[in-house]
Amino acid sequence: MFSVRKDDLTHPAVQALLAHHHAVMHADSPPGHAFALNLDGLKSPDITVWSAWDRDDLCAIGALRRLDDGSGEIKSMRTHADQLRRGAAAAILTTILDHARDNELSRVSLETGSGPSFEPALALYRRAGFTSGGPFGGYEKSDFNQFLHLDL
Repeated sequence: MFSVRKDDLTHPAVQALLAHHHAVMHADSPPGHAFALNLDGLKSPDITVWSAWDRDDLCAIGALRRLDDGSGEIKSMRTHADQLRRGAAAAILTTILDHARDNELSRVSLETGSGPSFEPALALYRRAGFTSGGPFGGYEKSDFNQFLHLDL
């Protein structure tokens, strides 16, 4: 159903989705407690980005940042509002985890928000085997975030 591919962040639809989510990220997490990367942040050489498409329609994006030789961090999982609950995020997550395994990572972690608006994403991560755990990679625990980890 979806075509998932590495993304170079040049397509206007990808840029618009990132800009939208970056602009509204403080709706659920106050400033200083939201860590979504903007377009420039995702261009880091230690980050690989994927996008999921249904023909010409962008459905979702996601990224993997390599933290060290054995671990990575999922970043910027975003689904277009018109594409929610169609499986695009699951397709991106599967691609990210396959890439992590192919690159011999032993653990993948993520930092995400807390509260009702994050429940669909949390359900997706838990179905994939992620479990709650402590901070990693310089993050600090607050009332507005949580950490999930998956041993590969």
